[in-house]
Amino acid sequence: MRATPRAIHTGASCQRGRMGELRSTEIYWVVSSYIGVEGGYLGDFTYRTHKEFYSAYCDVDLDPEAFPGNTTRERFIAVLKAAPALTQAAILRGIARKYPPGTEHQRTTSAYQKLLALAKRCADGLSVEAVSPQISSELLQRALTDASTLMGTSGPTHAVDRVHTAMHAYLKAVCRAQGIEIPPNATITNLFKLLRQEHPRLHDLGPQPDTMTKVLSSLSNVMDCLNPARNNASLAHANDELLERDEACLVINSARTIFQYLDAKLR
Repeated sequence: MRATPRAIHTGASCQRGRMGELRSTEIYWVVSSYIGVEGGYLGDFTYRTHKEFYSAYCDVDLDPEAFPGNTTRERFIAVLKAAPALTQAAILRGIARKYPPGTEHQRTTSAYQKLLALAKRCADGLSVEAVSPQISSELLQRALTDASTLMGTSGPTHAVDRVHTAMHAYLKAVCRAQGIEIPPNATITNLFKLLRQEHPRLHDLGPQPDTMTKVLSSLSNVMDCLNPARNNASLAHANDELLERDEACLVINSARTIFQYLDAKLR
Protein backbone atom coordinates (compact mmCIF):
# COMPACT_ATOMS: atom_id res chain seq x y z
CA MET A 1 0.00 0.00 0.00
CA ARG A 2 1.33 3.42 -0.90
CA ALA A 3 1.91 5.57 2.16
CA THR A 4 0.55 9.07 2.65
CA PRO A 5 1.72 11.78 5.09
CA ARG A 6 -0.69 10.29 7.65
CA ALA A 7 0.25 6.67 7.09
CA ILE A 8 4.00 6.26 7.03
CA HIS A 9 5.32 2.88 8.05
CA THR A 10 8.46 0.78 7.88
CA GLY A 11 8.97 -2.87 7.17
CA ALA A 12 9.75 -3.33 10.87
CA SER A 13 6.90 -1.46 12.53
CA CYS A 14 4.04 0.96 11.96
CA GLN A 15 3.91 2.17 15.57
CA ARG A 16 4.22 5.93 15.95
CA GLY A 17 6.89 6.98 18.43
CA ARG A 18 5.97 10.16 20.25
CA MET A 19 9.23 10.67 22.15
CA GLY A 20 12.63 11.09 20.59
CA GLU A 21 11.40 12.52 17.29
CA LEU A 22 13.66 14.91 15.40
CA ARG A 23 13.43 18.59 16.18
CA SER A 24 13.14 21.10 13.34
CA THR A 25 16.72 22.27 13.85
CA GLU A 26 17.95 18.68 13.58
CA ILE A 27 16.01 18.08 10.36
CA TYR A 28 17.52 21.18 8.79
CA TRP A 29 20.98 20.10 9.96
CA VAL A 30 20.53 16.73 8.23
CA VAL A 31 19.34 18.42 5.03
CA SER A 32 21.65 21.43 4.79
CA SER A 33 24.75 20.48 6.77
CA TYR A 34 25.05 16.73 6.17
CA ILE A 35 23.42 15.89 2.83
CA GLY A 36 23.80 19.33 1.28
CA VAL A 37 21.50 21.27 -1.05
CA GLU A 38 22.22 22.95 -4.36
CA GLY A 39 19.60 24.61 -6.57
CA GLY A 40 16.77 23.05 -4.59
CA TYR A 41 18.15 19.55 -5.12
CA LEU A 42 19.04 17.36 -2.18
CA GLY A 43 22.57 15.97 -2.56
CA ASP A 44 22.71 14.11 -5.86
CA PHE A 45 19.04 13.10 -5.69
CA THR A 46 16.86 13.33 -8.76
CA TYR A 47 13.09 13.03 -8.55
CA ARG A 48 13.44 9.36 -9.53
CA THR A 49 16.25 8.45 -7.12
CA HIS A 50 14.54 10.32 -4.29
CA LYS A 51 11.43 8.23 -4.88
CA GLU A 52 13.49 5.02 -4.93
CA PHE A 53 15.59 5.96 -1.88
CA TYR A 54 13.06 5.00 0.82
CA SER A 55 12.60 1.39 -0.30
CA ALA A 56 16.19 0.89 -1.51
CA TYR A 57 18.02 2.26 1.55
CA CYS A 58 15.49 2.57 4.40
CA ASP A 59 12.99 -0.31 4.11
CA VAL A 60 10.26 2.34 4.23
CA ASP A 61 7.19 2.16 2.01
CA LEU A 62 6.24 5.69 1.01
CA ASP A 63 5.91 7.91 -2.04
CA PRO A 64 7.52 11.35 -1.58
CA GLU A 65 5.25 12.72 -4.29
CA ALA A 66 2.37 12.37 -1.82
CA PHE A 67 4.00 15.04 0.35
CA PRO A 68 3.94 18.81 -0.18
CA GLY A 69 6.81 20.59 -1.89
CA ASN A 70 8.12 21.55 -5.30
CA THR A 71 11.71 20.33 -4.88
CA THR A 72 13.41 17.23 -3.52
CA ARG A 73 14.58 19.27 -0.53
CA GLU A 74 11.06 20.47 0.33
CA ARG A 75 9.56 17.01 -0.01
CA PHE A 76 12.35 15.35 1.97
CA ILE A 77 11.79 17.82 4.80
CA ALA A 78 8.03 17.22 4.63
CA VAL A 79 8.59 13.45 4.85
CA LEU A 80 10.87 13.73 7.89
CA LYS A 81 8.53 16.14 9.67
CA ALA A 82 5.53 13.87 9.13
CA ALA A 83 7.34 10.65 10.03
CA PRO A 84 7.11 8.98 13.46
CA ALA A 85 10.33 8.45 15.36
CA LEU A 86 10.90 4.86 14.18
CA THR A 87 10.52 5.89 10.54
CA GLN A 88 12.81 8.88 11.07
CA ALA A 89 15.42 6.47 12.46
CA ALA A 90 15.12 4.25 9.37
CA ILE A 91 15.49 7.25 7.05
CA LEU A 92 18.55 8.56 8.91
CA ARG A 93 20.19 5.13 8.66
CA GLY A 94 19.35 5.14 4.97
CA ILE A 95 21.10 8.49 4.61
CA ALA A 96 24.13 7.04 6.39
CA ARG A 97 24.20 4.14 3.91
CA LYS A 98 23.81 6.36 0.85
CA TYR A 99 26.15 9.10 2.06
CA PRO A 100 28.95 7.62 4.22
CA PRO A 101 31.68 9.89 5.60
CA GLY A 102 34.05 11.35 3.04
CA THR A 103 31.64 11.37 0.11
CA GLU A 104 31.53 15.18 0.41
CA HIS A 105 33.66 17.58 2.45
CA GLN A 106 30.86 18.30 4.96
CA ARG A 107 30.29 14.58 5.62
CA THR A 108 33.05 14.23 8.17
CA THR A 109 33.44 11.34 10.57
CA SER A 110 32.09 13.46 13.44
CA ALA A 111 29.07 14.55 11.37
CA TYR A 112 28.45 10.91 10.44
CA GLN A 113 28.57 9.91 14.12
CA LYS A 114 26.10 12.68 14.94
CA LEU A 115 23.77 11.36 12.23
CA LEU A 116 23.92 7.85 13.69
CA ALA A 117 23.36 9.21 17.20
CA LEU A 118 20.20 10.98 16.01
CA ALA A 119 19.03 7.72 14.41
CA LYS A 120 19.66 5.84 17.65
CA ARG A 121 17.72 8.40 19.68
CA CYS A 122 14.77 8.17 17.30
CA ALA A 123 14.86 4.37 17.42
CA ASP A 124 15.02 4.40 21.22
CA GLY A 125 12.09 6.76 21.43
CA LEU A 126 13.98 8.65 24.14
CA SER A 127 14.09 12.42 24.37
CA VAL A 128 16.61 12.70 27.22
CA GLU A 129 20.21 11.96 26.27
CA ALA A 130 22.21 9.36 28.15
CA VAL A 131 25.04 10.56 30.37
CA SER A 132 28.46 9.20 31.20
CA PRO A 133 28.68 10.03 34.91
CA GLN A 134 31.86 11.53 36.34
CA ILE A 135 31.33 9.62 39.59
CA SER A 136 31.24 5.97 38.59
CA SER A 137 31.89 2.34 39.47
CA GLU A 138 32.46 -0.88 37.57
CA LEU A 139 28.87 -2.00 38.20
CA LEU A 140 27.53 1.33 36.97
CA GLN A 141 29.53 1.17 33.72
CA ARG A 142 28.42 -2.41 33.06
CA ALA A 143 24.77 -1.52 33.70
CA LEU A 144 24.94 1.52 31.40
CA THR A 145 26.59 -0.53 28.66
CA ASP A 146 23.95 -3.26 28.98
CA ALA A 147 21.15 -0.68 28.91
CA SER A 148 22.53 0.95 25.77
CA THR A 149 22.88 -2.41 24.03
CA LEU A 150 19.37 -3.53 24.95
CA MET A 151 17.79 -0.25 23.83
CA GLY A 152 19.52 -0.56 20.48
CA THR A 153 18.66 -4.22 19.89
CA SER A 154 15.42 -4.93 21.76
CA GLY A 155 13.89 -1.58 22.70
CA PRO A 156 13.27 0.45 25.88
CA THR A 157 11.11 -2.18 27.64
CA HIS A 158 14.09 -4.54 27.80
CA ALA A 159 16.35 -1.81 29.19
CA VAL A 160 14.25 -0.68 32.19
CA ASP A 161 15.89 -3.12 34.61
CA ARG A 162 19.44 -2.13 33.56
CA VAL A 163 18.65 1.59 33.83
CA HIS A 164 17.28 1.01 37.34
CA THR A 165 20.45 -0.91 38.25
CA ALA A 166 22.58 1.91 36.84
CA MET A 167 20.70 4.47 38.95
CA HIS A 168 21.15 2.31 42.08
CA ALA A 169 24.87 1.89 41.38
CA TYR A 170 25.32 5.62 40.68
CA LEU A 171 23.66 6.71 43.93
CA LYS A 172 25.83 4.26 45.88
CA ALA A 173 28.97 5.56 44.15
CA VAL A 174 28.07 9.16 45.00
CA CYS A 175 27.41 8.29 48.64
CA ARG A 176 30.76 6.48 48.91
CA ALA A 177 32.60 9.36 47.23
CA GLN A 178 31.14 11.76 49.81
CA GLY A 179 31.74 9.40 52.76
CA ILE A 180 28.03 8.92 53.43
CA GLU A 181 27.27 5.62 55.16
CA ILE A 182 24.98 3.38 53.11
CA PRO A 183 22.41 1.40 55.13
CA PRO A 184 22.02 -2.31 54.33
CA ASN A 185 19.54 -3.01 51.51
CA ALA A 186 19.11 0.71 50.78
CA THR A 187 16.79 1.35 47.84
CA ILE A 188 17.27 4.12 45.29
CA THR A 189 14.64 6.13 47.19
CA ASN A 190 16.59 5.72 50.46
CA LEU A 191 19.85 6.74 48.79
CA PHE A 192 18.34 9.78 47.08
CA LYS A 193 16.92 10.91 50.45
CA LEU A 194 20.34 10.45 52.08
CA LEU A 195 22.02 12.57 49.43
CA ARG A 196 19.46 15.34 49.78
CA GLN A 197 20.02 15.38 53.53
CA GLU A 198 23.80 14.99 53.70
CA HIS A 199 25.47 16.09 50.47
CA PRO A 200 26.51 19.75 50.86
CA ARG A 201 26.01 20.58 47.19
CA LEU A 202 22.33 19.70 47.46
CA HIS A 203 21.96 22.26 50.24
CA ASP A 204 22.71 25.10 47.84
CA LEU A 205 19.80 25.18 45.39
CA GLY A 206 20.36 28.63 43.91
CA PRO A 207 18.16 31.72 44.01
CA GLN A 208 14.87 29.76 44.24
CA PRO A 209 15.58 27.23 47.01
CA ASP A 210 11.94 26.70 47.99
CA THR A 211 10.92 26.00 44.41
CA MET A 212 13.88 23.71 43.83
CA THR A 213 13.15 21.85 47.07
CA LYS A 214 9.67 21.15 45.74
CA VAL A 215 11.15 19.95 42.45
CA LEU A 216 13.50 17.59 44.28
CA SER A 217 10.62 16.32 46.40
CA SER A 218 8.72 15.57 43.22
CA LEU A 219 11.76 13.77 41.84
CA SER A 220 11.81 11.72 45.05
CA ASN A 221 8.28 10.58 44.23
CA VAL A 222 9.39 9.73 40.70
CA MET A 223 12.35 7.81 42.12
CA ASP A 224 10.00 5.88 44.39
CA CYS A 225 7.89 4.88 41.38
CA LEU A 226 10.89 3.46 39.54
CA ASN A 227 11.04 0.57 42.03
CA PRO A 228 7.62 -1.01 41.31
CA ALA A 229 8.02 -0.27 37.60
CA ARG A 230 11.23 -2.28 37.63
CA ASN A 231 10.09 -5.02 40.02
CA ASN A 232 6.59 -5.61 38.66
CA ALA A 233 6.70 -4.69 34.97
CA SER A 234 10.22 -5.24 33.64
CA LEU A 235 12.38 -8.21 32.76
CA ALA A 236 14.02 -8.06 36.19
CA HIS A 237 11.60 -10.84 37.20
CA ALA A 238 9.26 -13.27 35.47
CA ASN A 239 6.47 -10.70 35.25
CA ASP A 240 3.40 -11.65 33.23
CA GLU A 241 2.91 -8.10 31.96
CA LEU A 242 5.64 -5.69 30.90
CA LEU A 243 5.70 -1.95 30.40
CA GLU A 244 4.63 -0.86 26.93
CA ARG A 245 7.16 1.05 24.82
CA ASP A 246 5.85 4.54 25.67
CA GLU A 247 5.73 3.84 29.41
CA ALA A 248 9.21 2.28 29.31
CA CYS A 249 10.45 5.43 27.55
CA LEU A 250 8.85 7.54 30.28
CA VAL A 251 10.62 5.54 33.00
CA ILE A 252 14.00 5.76 31.26
CA ASN A 253 13.64 9.45 30.44
CA SER A 254 12.73 10.14 34.09
CA ALA A 255 15.79 8.24 35.33
CA ARG A 256 18.05 10.01 32.82
CA THR A 257 16.72 13.42 33.93
CA ILE A 258 17.68 12.63 37.51
CA PHE A 259 21.07 11.31 36.35
CA GLN A 260 21.79 14.50 34.41
CA TYR A 261 20.88 16.82 37.26
CA LEU A 262 22.80 14.95 39.94
CA ASP A 263 25.89 14.40 37.80
CA ALA A 264 26.06 18.08 36.87
CA LYS A 265 25.37 19.22 40.43
CA LEU A 266 27.67 16.81 42.28
CA ARG A 267 30.68 16.41 39.98
